[in-house]
Formats: sequence, C-alpha cells, structure tokens
Amino acid sequence: MKENLQEIQKAIDGDDDAFLRLIQLHKVDLYRTALSYLKNQEEALEAVQEVTYRSYKEIHTVREAAFIKTWLIRIMINYCNDQLKKDKRLIFHGEIIDLQGVSDSHTDMELKDAMSQLDDRSSEILTLKYFNDLKIKDIAIALECPEGTVKTRLNKALKKLRNKLEEKGGEFHV
Repeated sequence: MKENLQEIQKAIDGDDDAFLRLIQLHKVDLYRTALSYLKNQEEALEAVQEVTYRSYKEIHTVREAAFIKTWLIRIMINYCNDQLKKDKRLIFHGEIIDLQGVSDSHTDMELKDAMSQLDDRSSEILTLKYFNDLKIKDIAIALECPEGTVKTRLNKALKKLRNKLEEKGGEFHV
C-alpha cells in the first residue's frame, strides 16, 4: 500500500484519524526495528507505544511528508539506542542476515556471533539497509549524513562482517 501524501499531510496538520492510519501503516516496520535493537518482544511493543506517543507530539515538525517513514524509524532508532545505553546491553542484529539470506554457507549461530562483534555504527547501517529495506537516500536522511558517507559506511560494515565470518572459516557471499 503506497502512502498518500495528502493523508500524511492531514496527520502533520493535526488530524488524529489520519495519524492513527499512518501509525497503522508503519507499525510493523517500527516493531521490526525495535525488535532488531532490543531483542525482546515486550520491550519492542513498549517501544512502538512510546514512539507512537513521541511522534504524535512532534508530528507537526515534519517538513516533508514523503519522508514520514524515515522520520518515524529515526525516532525509533533514537529511542532504542537510549534504552540500550540505559540497560548497557549489546546491540545484536542477527536477524538482518537471516531475513536477507546473505549466506547459505554459514549457520545462524555464526552469523549472529559475527554480527554481535560489529561496532554500533556498522550494525545500525546494516539494520537500516537490510532489515528495514531503506534506500541509501533514506538512510542518509535518517542518519543526517551525505549519501556518499552512507555508501562508504555500508561497504565497510559488509567488509567487517565478511572478515568476521572468514575468520571462522568458510566463504561469505553477498
């Protein structure tokens, strides 16, 4: 279902029903993002609720209706990162690879182990690209950096993942 920019603009202008439809449309993506960061279903559901509240309070600040999904996911990422800092837990993104099917030559455990060894920036960029299926342009907006920087970070993150997997033996295919 493609977003209707007029409907999004109604939500930005304060139409509560339009806002609820907007959240309904993106709740799965928000939940998946939260789950990929928090690794707990209850915490992910709580995150969706909190981000719904935060986005409702701040929706009037959205400048471009076409980027509403990116805006919502950025709020979710910020919320999850805050929660992880509070809990001092590792960010773990094994599901990214599972969903994309990056490599058949590695077990889920090997992939999860390799992903857990990546730095936060690498994990975040891989999550946005492969788990949330965002385009480079949208990732650049979400991370507030140039598209070229996103491409460089994504390339480096994939190389790091490849190196981690190759250390364990075997090949890595993207």
